[in-house]
Amino acid sequence: MPEQSVRAGKSGRGPAGAPRDMTLDIVSYGRRGPGGQLRFGTEQIAQIQRTVGRTPEVMVKVSGGGRDIGGVEAHLRYIGRHGKLPIETDEGLMPQGRGAPKEITADWQLELCRSQYKPRPAPGQKDTRAKLVHNIVLSMPAGTPPDKVLAAARVFARENFALQYRYAMVLHTDQPHPHVHLVVKCEHEFEPGRRLYIRKDTLRQWREQFATLMREQGVAANATPRQVRGQTRKPYRDAIHHRLRALRAFGQLPPSDRTGLRPPKTSTFMRAKLESVLQALQTKRGTLDAGKDTMQRTREEVVAGWHAVADALRNQGQAEAANRVERFVARMPAVQTDARRMADRWRETERSRTPERADAHSSGPRVR
Repeated sequence: MPEQSVRAGKSGRGPAGAPRDMTLDIVSYGRRGPGGQLRFGTEQIAQIQRTVGRTPEVMVKVSGGGRDIGGVEAHLRYIGRHGKLPIETDEGLMPQGRGAPKEITADWQLELCRSQYKPRPAPGQKDTRAKLVHNIVLSMPAGTPPDKVLAAARVFARENFALQYRYAMVLHTDQPHPHVHLVVKCEHEFEPGRRLYIRKDTLRQWREQFATLMREQGVAANATPRQVRGQTRKPYRDAIHHRLRALRAFGQLPPSDRTGLRPPKTSTFMRAKLESVLQALQTKRGTLDAGKDTMQRTREEVVAGWHAVADALRNQGQAEAANRVERFVARMPAVQTDARRMADRWRETERSRTPERADAHSSGPRVR
C-alpha cells in the first residue's frame, strides 16, 4: 500500500522525489490499512510518544563557515580554546597546541581550493566567495553526559563525511549544554568540483540521525520541528546568545565586583529590536503582532494534524496514547510574536521597578 503522511503546511520534495513537508510533518509516515484507515507502526508510535512526552530535543545547526584560510584557522583556534583543547580529526589524530589549526589547514590543502583565490569583497559588500568549510554544532540539553555526546558525534561525522570530506571536532563542556563543534571541508577529497551543500532537508535528516545515535548511547533524545511542538519562537544566532549570556553574567555580579570592569557589548540586533518595540509602545504606532496571522494559521494546521494522529491512534486501540496527544495539544502555549513577548516582558519589568522606586523615595530623610 502507498505510504501516507499526516502533515500540515506546504509540501516539499523528499530524497526519493515523493511529496514531503519539510517543516510540519508530525510523524514520518503512516500506512493506510484495510478500509483506508491511517495506521502507525511501532517506530511512528514511539516518535509520537517521545514528542508528546517532551523528550529532550537534539540540536544540529550550521553556525557559519570560513571563506579563506585565515578564517578557518581562527575558528579552529576558537573551538580549540587557543591550544587548550585537543582537536580530533577524521584520521583519529589529536593535534593540540597553538599550531594545531595551521597544521590541520595545511593537511587539508585548503590553499588548492579554487574559491580561495577570489578577491575579498569591498567593505560593506556581501561576501560571495564559496565557503572552504562548514561550521556545524551538535548539541544536547543540560545534564546530558558529555562523553555520550562526543561518542554520538564521532559516529555522526564518520557516517556522513568519512573518506569524502575532511573534518575535525572538539567537545565543549564550558556551558550547561554539552556540544561538539564540527568543522567540515566543503570540497570532496577525491572528486574535484563536488562540494558539500547543506539544505533544510539535510539539517532535518541530520537532526533525526543524531537523535537516533544519542538513543543508541542510552540517552533519551528526539528530533521534531519546533512548530510541531507548539513553539513559535525562533532560536537566535550564536553571536546574539553569547552577547546575552555575557550581559546576564555581568548583571548578576555584586556591585563591588563590577567596579573597574567594562560592561559587555550589547547585541546590536537585540538593541534595534527593543528600540522598535519601545517606539511602538510609546507612539502607539506600528504593530507588535506582525506575522501573527501566518503563525496562527500554521498552529491551526498543526493542531488539525495532531487531532488526526489522535483519531488514528484511538482506532488502533491506543487510547492512552491518543489521550496524551490531546493533552499535549491542549497545553500548547498561545501564539505570540517575538515583539509582543518582548513588550510584555518590558511592561512586567517596569511594574516590578515601580514599588522599588516608591520605597526608595519613602525611605529618604523627611524634611520638616
